[in-house]
Amino acid sequence: MIDLHCHILPGIDDGAANIAESIALLRLAAADGITKMVATPHINPGYFDNNRVSINNSLAQLRSAIATEQLHIAITAAAEIRVTADLMLAVEHKQLPFLGNWQGNKLLLLEMPPSHIPPGSDKLIKWLNQKGITAMIAHPERNRDVQSNPLILEPFKRLGCLFQLTASSLLGDLGERHQITARQLVQNRLYHIMASDCHNVSRRPPRLTDSLNEVLKLTDAEYARTLVNDNPKLITAELDFQHGLA
Repeated sequence: MIDLHCHILPGIDDGAANIAESIALLRLAAADGITKMVATPHINPGYFDNNRVSINNSLAQLRSAIATEQLHIAITAAAEIRVTADLMLAVEHKQLPFLGNWQGNKLLLLEMPPSHIPPGSDKLIKWLNQKGITAMIAHPERNRDVQSNPLILEPFKRLGCLFQLTASSLLGDLGERHQITARQLVQNRLYHIMASDCHNVSRRPPRLTDSLNEVLKLTDAEYARTLVNDNPKLITAELDFQHGLA
């Protein structure tokens, strides 16, 4: 399996606090059947002021530890980008790392605030499309507007957005409302990938296999494979799992 959303870079956001926790998470991921991971630390100005340099430095540190520990897991990095007023300027200045590629476009992992979908988000998506960038919306099941009315995502579907399911949401680890919404969206086959979004060993570990079994109960083996294998392979086909960010 390929995990396209996780917070395992050490000391860079609210994920792994240090290299020891990063390695512990990687061991859990490998035991769960994950062979490749794209670390996606937060970029959220004023909260997590990460950039390509800080992400690359943290990635290099983790890769060195992986080699020392002889872990059989490949890793590269992108970022989870919060929708803020600074986003368009960052795109213009080519400051943001991309998750991969989708149908000829660059793919950007985009995070809405959990409370709502900001007004004008559809216009932002259209603007990104014009720049040759497709947005993948992270864990829509955790957004309160979506929980209240999943049909609010329809304009984003029409604009070609991809959607990422967080495994812990489907398993109920993040609360009942998250789980109910995740189950509904899985049954409607909204999602294009499922990722761990792991943050730490105790509360947010990588649990793709358990969640995959839930997807199988709700849909079928072909769709489940698409979420953790087929689509992640397509997205990451041109990523470099040996060196730094492109």
